[in-house]
Amino acid sequence: MSRRLRTAVIGVGHLGKFHARIHKANPRAELVGLVDGNSGPAGEIARELGVPLVSSIEELPSPIDAVSIAVPTVLHARIAVPLLERGIACLVEKPIAANSGEAREILAAARRGKAVLSVGHVERFQPGLVRVRELKLDPRFLECHRLAPFSFRSMDVGVVHDLMIHDIDLVLDLVDSAVKSFDASGGAILTDHEDVASVRLVFENGARANLTASRASLQPMRRFRMFSREAYVSLDMTKNYGLIVRKGPEWESGREALRTQEVAALAARKDWLQERVMNISELDLSGLERPLQAEIDDFLACVQEGREPLVSGEDGLRALELADQICAAIRSQVW
Repeated sequence: MSRRLRTAVIGVGHLGKFHARIHKANPRAELVGLVDGNSGPAGEIARELGVPLVSSIEELPSPIDAVSIAVPTVLHARIAVPLLERGIACLVEKPIAANSGEAREILAAARRGKAVLSVGHVERFQPGLVRVRELKLDPRFLECHRLAPFSFRSMDVGVVHDLMIHDIDLVLDLVDSAVKSFDASGGAILTDHEDVASVRLVFENGARANLTASRASLQPMRRFRMFSREAYVSLDMTKNYGLIVRKGPEWESGREALRTQEVAALAARKDWLQERVMNISELDLSGLERPLQAEIDDFLACVQEGREPLVSGEDGLRALELADQICAAIRSQVW
């Protein structure tokens, strides 16, 4: 391992406090300070971790190698651009910026400063999604549900940029094709922005994806399903549980039995159906880090090794551009 990186966390609110604790515990990092104008809750985290809390980036002890930026989205570009131009690596929470123009400014600053830029699409690091990516399947249809009770946070953006953008990023990453068209619906319920949204994406290669997001639900739900010619995968990310269904070694002969045998006879051969005709098994999700820990470790490793992060600035821009288009379509409905 290279020398420990001198790191800081900018914005120590609901999410920033988790970044701070993970930076403190990560052996790649030496957390040298926190930046937040609110000395109350942020001060408690600073005292817990034994690091200084300052109100401006200029007050951080130099040098700084890498930072997590967990401030409101409207401040991302203002904070990230000068840091990246100085060559300081940045992990910017999602969405990468308030609009695509500011996102491009962030990417340009990273190029000028030759700095590592990663975007906090943490769902890429969910154990189930890590395993799905390892399967190297060719997805033909995907279905994502991301529902949450109203939290009174992130009210500066709608549910598309707050929640659905996670699944937009996942689908764009898994489907190796450009979006051909989409149909979106949704509207505001509790805020001035859309609180519920549903989108059907059609890709150039024929794949489809249905995405549903709500922040006005009574119960949380984070479900992901992917269908391919080779297998069907179902993930419950709230429970960290996954299943995969594939053709078994006796699929061809079993299909004949399915056509000719009575339902009662087949029911008595349930194990044969599930293990030989089909292969239904749980995904092994053991041995993987928690998503935010894995995301921050990937970011810090990229800074040390000079490589591209799993979720790049370009990925963040791509997800934001599609989210912006979806929001524009929803607003045009005048719900």
